[in-house]
Amino acid sequence: MKYLRFTYQDTIKYGLLEQETIQVLEGSPFEQYTITDKKLNLSEVELLTPCEYTKAICIGLNYKDHAQEFQLPIPTEPVVFIKPSTASLNPNGVIQYPAMCKRLDYEAELAIVIGKKARFVPITDVNKYILGYTCANDVTARDLQPKQGQWTVSKSFDTFCPFGPFISDEVDPSNLVIESRVNGKTMQKSNTSNLIFSVPFLVSYLSQVMTLLPGDIILTGTPGGISGMHHGDTVQIIIEGLGVLKNTIG
Repeated sequence: MKYLRFTYQDTIKYGLLEQETIQVLEGSPFEQYTITDKKLNLSEVELLTPCEYTKAICIGLNYKDHAQEFQLPIPTEPVVFIKPSTASLNPNGVIQYPAMCKRLDYEAELAIVIGKKARFVPITDVNKYILGYTCANDVTARDLQPKQGQWTVSKSFDTFCPFGPFISDEVDPSNLVIESRVNGKTMQKSNTSNLIFSVPFLVSYLSQVMTLLPGDIILTGTPGGISGMHHGDTVQIIIEGLGVLKNTIG
């Protein structure tokens, strides 16, 4: 299934995406739902983030090449930080360039979407708690990010967590091509097989720390190749089987 969330005639709905057609749902994929007979064309709706999260939990330095480009040691345990819900941004939304920032970076990331309440989950049971996967951009005010210490300020501005366009349960998260493009030029290209900490490990590990709620997302880290963005740029995050997340810089 490919789940998306959208506005149509001033009403927010979930739907199932098949090519350019949306089969409208009554209810949401995080609870019981029914598939209605109503169909819409993708061009008729305004896409929203495919879910609403209470927290976006982010993993830093989870690709070896990304750690190397920062000249930092390979982590022996996950580097974890959180983006607030106010950082959330729709597909096609405008990423706001903060006045206090001198370098604004993209970070292409695979996001895990939690489907039901998860606490103390063993690795063998992780798939029971995952609704699916989506594209995310861990937008970062790079000049405000200290090499050592907390990254909250550099990662948490409003609009710094675009994700979407849909959630899919049809992909294998351990082997997906992931890339970013700025103004059509490929800037990052890697594969999720290069993750240091795997999807099952991360969900299980984080569930030992905090309760994961339906709709929460886990950003799994970015590969090497990060660089700056400028006013008016278009940034795309493209992950195999998960479509294209596209935003502009305001």
